[in-house]
Formats: sequence, structure tokens, C-alpha cells
Amino acid sequence: MPTPRDANARKVMAAQHSRDTAPELALRRALHALGFRYRVNLPIPGMPRRRADVTFTRWRTAVFVQGCFWHACPRHLRAPKHNSAWWRQKLQGNVRRDGETDTHLRLLGWLPLRIWEHESVERAVRRVTAALAARGHPLAVRLGAQNVNE
Repeated sequence: MPTPRDANARKVMAAQHSRDTAPELALRRALHALGFRYRVNLPIPGMPRRRADVTFTRWRTAVFVQGCFWHACPRHLRAPKHNSAWWRQKLQGNVRRDGETDTHLRLLGWLPLRIWEHESVERAVRRVTAALAARGHPLAVRLGAQNVNE
């Protein structure tokens, strides 16, 4: 990926947090409050410079909390007008990289789970819990059974 020609684009990218974003912290807090234990910012095996936001290693589930802009959310992306060709290439590269990561994880027997920043914490927790229940996580199975019986 070429470096940005625009000084402002460089400044925006340098200031962007890659971990511990507000949506990621909210999801982690909610999962922890339910009793889930997980690893944070764990490297993806065999893929340098790629990390999962929340990882359940025993259940081989990697959760990624994605920003709508940086990962080109189909519902919310507003492409920049200034330096648009460069930004289009950058964002398409991010989407391609996400797909490569998901494919790699699936080949290793892992479940990649992508959560958008615009999703409510409650919905994100339900998605993570359902994915873990499908993989046999005892707490997730128990929580799923409670929700069905309520």
C-alpha cells in the first residue's frame, strides 16, 4: 500500500487506535460481566501483524470489532472525496486483508466472527454467545438455555 500523499490522511491514520477502541471495550466489559474469560489482542497464528480483538482459544473463536470506516461497512461507509482514489484503494485493501484472515483462520479450524462498531453491545454479545455455544462453550450453552427458557 502506498503511503498517503496527503499530510492530513497521514495524521488521521497515525491517530487511529488499533486496539482498545470504545466498541471493543464495551463488548469486552459485557462479556466479562457475564463470566466469559478471553485473550485480548492475540496474534493470528501464521499471519504476522494481524491480531484478533477478543480470542477464545480453547473454542478456537476469534472476534474482530470493526470500525465502519476502516473496514468499509456496506451500510455506513462514506468514502472521502479528497484523495478518493487513494482512500478507495486503502479501504479495499483492508477488506481484502479481512477476508484473507478469515480464510486462514477457517483453514486452521477457527471461527472468525466480525462485529461492526454500529451493532449494539447486546446484539454483539448475543452473536458471540451463540457462536461459542455452537462450539460447546459451557457458559455460552448455559446462557443460551436460560434465554430460551425465559
